[in-house]
Amino acid sequence: MTDTHALYRRLAARPLGREAFSVLFALKAPYFRTLRPRVREMRPHHAELVVAKRWGVQNHLGTVHAIAVCNGLEAAMGLLAEATTPTTHRWIPRGMEVRYLAKSTTDLLCVAETSPAEWDVGASGDVPVRVRALRTDGTVVVEGVITIYVSERPSR
Repeated sequence: MTDTHALYRRLAARPLGREAFSVLFALKAPYFRTLRPRVREMRPHHAELVVAKRWGVQNHLGTVHAIAVCNGLEAAMGLLAEATTPTTHRWIPRGMEVRYLAKSTTDLLCVAETSPAEWDVGASGDVPVRVRALRTDGTVVVEGVITIYVSERPSR
């Protein structure tokens, strides 16, 4: 279990703990601060966070900007990777493929998922992380795959 996942588990068990973790997560990865993500769940092979539809992430059409949605998906993937990657390994994003399916007219739930079999990469290899963003009515607005490269940590 990584330090990030251990911190989430400790805080999530307390009142307002998820909110506190969400703030700390955004501080650790400052770029995500622009999204103000609210982490809902973080566990091996699954992560969820909410990106609120607010002025700072909207485009000229009044919907959540496509890149803001992708940033939310990447943040969810990072939570999953932190909860799933063995402490003997490290990860880094290698690529992202997404499809835009509907307008992002509400707050969005960003979900990242994998299966245990996908992590059977030996010493190192690619792991596909399935991601999707859903409106509050359950409509999937963006779906795709973020590929991460997992490798052994170098010995110190």
